[in-house]
Amino acid sequence: MKFGVRKPSLNKMIGARTSVKRIIRHNLGLKAPRGWGWLTNPKKALYNRIYNRTTISLFSLIKKLFKL
Repeated sequence: MKFGVRKPSLNKMIGARTSVKRIIRHNLGLKAPRGWGWLTNPKKALYNRIYNRTTISLFSLIKKLFKL
């Protein structure tokens, strides 16, 4: 498990928003409501919850610095 600042990946950011799987799922309306990750894939949901609480995004860190 990673702790600290996450290293951003431009390829992953673009890929997550333009994947064929995402386009099909959004067009057909096959999305589960927010917070239902525990039902669809509990192992992945637990990992993501811990990962998001133990790491910080580089972009949010920059945003906090310049918000002063």
